[in-house]
This record gives sequence, structure tokens and C-alpha cells, in this order.
Amino acid sequence: MRNLLGMALTACAATWLLGAPAQADTPVTYTDEGRALFRFEVPDFWTLRTGGPREIEDTNLGDARAVSRVMGIRPVTDDNVWMGFVSPSRVSSIQGGLRYLEDIDKFLVKDPTVTSTSDTRIGGLPAHVVRGTGNRDGRGVNFTATVIDLPRDRVAIGVAILRDGADPSYVDALNAVFASFRSLQ
Repeated sequence: MRNLLGMALTACAATWLLGAPAQADTPVTYTDEGRALFRFEVPDFWTLRTGGPREIEDTNLGDARAVSRVMGIRPVTDDNVWMGFVSPSRVSSIQGGLRYLEDIDKFLVKDPTVTSTSDTRIGGLPAHVVRGTGNRDGRGVNFTATVIDLPRDRVAIGVAILRDGADPSYVDALNAVFASFRSLQ
């Protein structure tokens, strides 16, 4: 009997160890003035950094731009990939979100070249995706900028940047973050 119980426990442990890895991503909520706007999941072993509203300035043009809270994530041990979300106040449509991106693109990627655009749905909501290439900090990058139409006259903007030479498996992690996106309004 004792041997039979030991074999059963060994079989259960082997099944558990060989099974699919457990997902324990961390849900994060983006709020503005105490109102929850949307949530997404940060992959395990990635860091989250938040910033509050501020103005950024183009040092060459002396051109200041207001930026709402940015929530940025990246792998703990690799700075070749970054993803950020923002919900700019007073931007209430996909077209407005695209104008906002045009206004701040020089702060995200230098010399951007758009390679494709598409309309899709993210978290069940209409979204517009812009993909392209450029450079950042002297290195080539691929970027994806997404404007998601939130209820109640708001948008969420998600930007993902992959430096040239980044591990291609990060694309799956970034897609998983977008797949976890949900409006909270």
C-alpha cells in the first residue's frame, strides 16, 4: 500500500512538473483622477514604472508637450524592449489619438518610417495600429503604436519598442499584454 501511494504521488508530481507553466502575470489598473480607465497584465519578471502628468520638451525646438501618466514595462534583465500605456486627457477618438502620437513621436522614436497600418479590435474595442521602424538612442528599433477607443470619450495609447537584435520571443510577451487589455469603464 505504501509503495502504491508513493508511485501515485510520484506520478502526480511528474504530471505537475511536466505540465504547462503556470501563468501568474500581474494585473495593473490605469487610473486618471481616481477613475479606473483600463487594465492590462504585466508579464512575470518584467518591471513596471509609472510617471505622473508632466511636460516634456524637444531640446532642439524648445517645444513643450503635456503628457499624462505613462505606465511603462520592460523585462527585468533586458532593456532591448519597452512597452508603455498612456490615456491623454482631452483625447476622445482614434483620430485624436493619432494626432497625439504625431505630436509626441519625436520623443519616442527618431526618424520613424511607417511600414503598415491596420484597424483591429483590442479587448473588444476598436483600435488602430501603426507599425514602423526608426532609431532610438542611436540604435535601430521596430515600433508598434496602438490607439484603442475607450468608452466615455477617452482613448488608450500603447507603444511597444523593440531594439534591433532583441530576442524575438518578446513579440509573444508584448502580444500577450495587448491580449490582456480590458476597459474598466
